[in-house]
Amino acid sequence: MSKVVVTRTVPESAVAVLREVAEVQVCDQDRPLTPDELRATVGGADGVVAMLHDRIDAEFLDAAGPQLKVVANVAVGYDNVDVPAVTGRGVTVTNTPGVLTDATADLAFGLLLSVTRRLGEAERLLRSRTPWNFHLGFMLGTGLQGKTLGIVGLGGIGQAVARRARAFGMHIAYTGRRRAPQEIEAELDARYLSHDELLRTADVLSLHCPLTESTRHLIDDAALDAMKSTAIVVNTSRGPIVDEKALAAALKEGRIGGAALDVFENEPDVDPGLLELDNVAIAPHLGSATTETRTAMAELAARNVAAVLTGQQALTPVTA
Repeated sequence: MSKVVVTRTVPESAVAVLREVAEVQVCDQDRPLTPDELRATVGGADGVVAMLHDRIDAEFLDAAGPQLKVVANVAVGYDNVDVPAVTGRGVTVTNTPGVLTDATADLAFGLLLSVTRRLGEAERLLRSRTPWNFHLGFMLGTGLQGKTLGIVGLGGIGQAVARRARAFGMHIAYTGRRRAPQEIEAELDARYLSHDELLRTADVLSLHCPLTESTRHLIDDAALDAMKSTAIVVNTSRGPIVDEKALAAALKEGRIGGAALDVFENEPDVDPGLLELDNVAIAPHLGSATTETRTAMAELAARNVAAVLTGQQALTPVTA
């Protein structure tokens, strides 16, 4: 019988899918496996259900052995996987697109509202039992109506964020490697701009691009200086797309208006400069963190593994 290793606890419904086709080993430790632990654990596996913190590379493949057929990443992004190295050995790589679109878009917009309406700052004030009273100048925030949302990467999640922004009366502009289909542009009344023009135009810049060598530190000191001093940066994609130290400095110096962040450059660590600022709304990588979404992600990963191990095509394969 085939062997499947799951590198972190997943919902039982996903394990049940795997048990129909394989012997299943679930690593139930309450932390990521170290690289050495990961390599020791996957030896002899035909399939692996991996998490975004697991590095899947040539050393991983050597440790797993030549019988490995599939690695299912429980995430949309797969920057933790050396896809050419894995697929070059005939191993299928899969991810979990689609099922977390709405949950991530909800969180992105929730964080945006939190920073523009100073909700975190207001909650901290009340929890500290600081005396307060209502007056017309008390804790004024910023409205979104009539402002421009600039989206980097108008894929599924970017489109979902744009639809929410339209409901708030925002204008949509975007950039990316290619233009969106005409029907999407028409639905969202979205303008395609160059990257530099988007930086100058956006009141809110929301990042929804994958992490690649070309997008690492896409938002650096120069990019931040090109933006409006009142602009907000929202990142729910991957932490290293933003130069975290440059962002913290720009926020502290008033060169940019605020930030709403769900991902960080060196997770789980967060730059201390960001933690000291009230114009930053932060969450610990909660974009997909609903019971329904995380269950759907794990089940999709399990179905991908089951398909490959039974000689079928993967549902959501990743190509090099």
